[in-house]
Amino acid sequence: MQQTTNTILMIRPVNFRMNEQTAVNNYFQEDLELKNSEINKKAQAEFDAFVEKLRAVGVTVIVEDDDKLNDTPDSIFPNNWVSFHENGDLALYPMFAENRRKERREELFARLEDEGFLIENIVDYTSAEDDHLFLEGTGSIVLDRANGKAYCALSPRADEDLFIEFCEDFDYHPIVFTAYQTVDNQRLPIYHTNVMMCIGETFAVICLDSIDDKKERKNVMKHLKEDGKEIIAITEKQMHHFAGNMLQVSGAAGKCYLVMSKAAHESLTTHQIEKLSAHCDILFSDLETIETCGGGSARCMMAEVFLPKA
Repeated sequence: MQQTTNTILMIRPVNFRMNEQTAVNNYFQEDLELKNSEINKKAQAEFDAFVEKLRAVGVTVIVEDDDKLNDTPDSIFPNNWVSFHENGDLALYPMFAENRRKERREELFARLEDEGFLIENIVDYTSAEDDHLFLEGTGSIVLDRANGKAYCALSPRADEDLFIEFCEDFDYHPIVFTAYQTVDNQRLPIYHTNVMMCIGETFAVICLDSIDDKKERKNVMKHLKEDGKEIIAITEKQMHHFAGNMLQVSGAAGKCYLVMSKAAHESLTTHQIEKLSAHCDILFSDLETIETCGGGSARCMMAEVFLPKA
């Protein structure tokens, strides 16, 4: 199995704003003193510039516009409700916020088939919403596809039993832990695994300080090391600038890029940038409005397409 793909699905927002339903446990979100229409306009400009940068290095970006029918302020983050796999399966995930459930749009699958991809089977976990159990895609799950391992930081949006079920269905070895951040002097669970860690082909960026339990921290490090990953540790402060929310993708001629936001890049030290650059080129884009209001960054905006070609 390959770790990186050349094809990304991205959703251009039409109603982007701070989502009040996700703010209850996403402590990365902040209010902006701007009208929602202004926020959406800025988010669209950031989105378009980001897509342009990805395409310029040879990444295939399939852009689908959100529709105005549903009030879906977070539609810009499709990686939370769907994942696409090499065997032709796609998974649909149960979402914590009710208004995010409306983001699941089947016409997107028809679009992928029009682009020549093969969808064999839909594995649907969404009925778990009826039991108030959630697992938000590759936000909750960070996959080491090449080594068949899946990492999950448990939170109100990542249920352990559902995660184990996913791992059984997709043949991954589960690695479970809890990651915390300090909010008003309290240690509270981080809402998504992909804001505190990223796994590339030969490296892992991770906020080890967020895993308070020493045994859990050692176990995560053991797995990363035995799979030959260079561990590049980031601080909690860097994590708050979305330095954990990165994704390695393939560009033209199979060249790899580590994609992140400008804020994430600026938070890194020269030494960390040197270490990462030894593995692949870095590509970054300004996503300030999206990060501030959405509480998610570059990685959350990209749903990786690993489906086979028809």
